[in-house]
Amino acid sequence: MTSNRLRLEPGASPFAVDEIDKAIIEQLQSDGRIPYTRLGLAVGLSEAAVRQRVARLTESGVVQIVAVTDPLTLGFRRMAMIGLKVEGDLRIASEAIAEIPEVSYVVIVSGSFDLLMEIVCEDDEHLLAILNDKVRAIPGIRSTETFTYLKIDKQTYAWGTR
Repeated sequence: MTSNRLRLEPGASPFAVDEIDKAIIEQLQSDGRIPYTRLGLAVGLSEAAVRQRVARLTESGVVQIVAVTDPLTLGFRRMAMIGLKVEGDLRIASEAIAEIPEVSYVVIVSGSFDLLMEIVCEDDEHLLAILNDKVRAIPGIRSTETFTYLKIDKQTYAWGTR
């Protein structure tokens, strides 16, 4: 089971963040390694208060502090979004897709597809192997449509602070 999934539970109330939390989040989005002393100065709190707020934000799942890599600099030459049509329980298919190591993103959607997944591969041969040997082997996967990325013009992680 993948542990870093966003959970959009029906009827769940969003975690309450105030303006100081938003300022902390913006600082962390800019530099996830910023020392608490500098972070405190930037948002007008003591180091201890900032440490407590960051702990509360991370423990609640509002914030994850991670290293974001650029797949192209690591030797991965193919990224794609894949639309999947599924027969049967979408949650079971989604969980199976999420277990594939090369999959970086999977969501259950409405519209032309039942699931969307993003994949990062070494090359087209690797993409073919994942699609043929792993994705299409999952029970209930009826069809796939692959949208290969030619260029990424924008990728951001700065949500919900403005």
